[in-house]
Amino acid sequence: MAGPVPVSFAGVPTETTSLAAFIDALPKVELHVHLVGSASVPTVLELARRHPDGPVPVDERELRAFYAFRDFPHFAEVYEAVSGLVRTPEDVGTLVFGVARDLAAQNVRYVELTVTPYTHQRAGMPMPAITEALDHAVREARDRLGVRVAYVFDIPGEFGAAGARGTIDHALAHPPEALVGFGIGGIEQCRPPHRDAFRDAFAAARAAGLRSLPHAGEMTGPETIWEAIEGLGAERIGHGISCMDDPRLIAHLRETQLPLEVCPTSNVCTGQIADLAAHPLPRMLEEGLFVTLNSDDPPMFDTTLTGEYRVAAEVFGLDRAALAALARNAVIASSLDDAGRKAITGEINALL
Repeated sequence: MAGPVPVSFAGVPTETTSLAAFIDALPKVELHVHLVGSASVPTVLELARRHPDGPVPVDERELRAFYAFRDFPHFAEVYEAVSGLVRTPEDVGTLVFGVARDLAAQNVRYVELTVTPYTHQRAGMPMPAITEALDHAVREARDRLGVRVAYVFDIPGEFGAAGARGTIDHALAHPPEALVGFGIGGIEQCRPPHRDAFRDAFAAARAAGLRSLPHAGEMTGPETIWEAIEGLGAERIGHGISCMDDPRLIAHLRETQLPLEVCPTSNVCTGQIADLAAHPLPRMLEEGLFVTLNSDDPPMFDTTLTGEYRVAAEVFGLDRAALAALARNAVIASSLDDAGRKAITGEINALL
């Protein structure tokens, strides 16, 4: 894999309008976005009205208030409530196509979409039916929108060993054609008692040829990132922002150029960072770490991938070359084949 593109600072841009147009036109890759968390407000309202027995509001104003998160555990509670509205394979396919449609409007060429199949299994969906819906949605996104969709299966960490078993069983027995990675998310504080189960699941996934792509260092300290690296064989880290608290880890990440999927707005909305101005992304770049920009759960956080690039320009002072470098980093860190990487990188370079 080629190395990351150096990102440098050029002060806060003065040509705000033209920079915004550049960001809109920039070909992009999204590496860290969740299926359920990407459901638009209209889609969630439709599902809530279809299944009114759940806790999710059926009024738009109330739903937006529902998305005002007190902290990460509250966010996880809301996320689980919305996930509970996804009860049929058709719902799954609708969500995937909706994500692809939203990303296509932002000039996103490729997405690695995180799916948590265990929650859908718990809703009563058979594994083969979930996989069939995922496969169909990939074809629809490619043929109708020109967006390539790949999947990362994600263990919900708070479900412990049962979640690990359900996720790896699905990944091995009924994998979607576009499954490229295996991850773990949810509340990081819940992981230690189930460490061995998570390690075993990741070892089986890696043996099957899947990339290790865990979340770590979002709401806990550097020790979770070390566990992802040493215990789970991580090839990319979701979030990873607490690495800045450990000089030895910073040095390791700099030396290995292990990619970090950074999601600034998400970190503020879930209470991990006080505000955007306090986000460590600029320091991560200054330290020479391999950084990519991502949106995580965009409608829940009132953002988009394009919006994250605007934050990088307007709050962190990145210029066109630096933004293009971040876009190329995402291509390099992706699971695309060489031809796919070359094509998107060529588009980025041509725009720049």
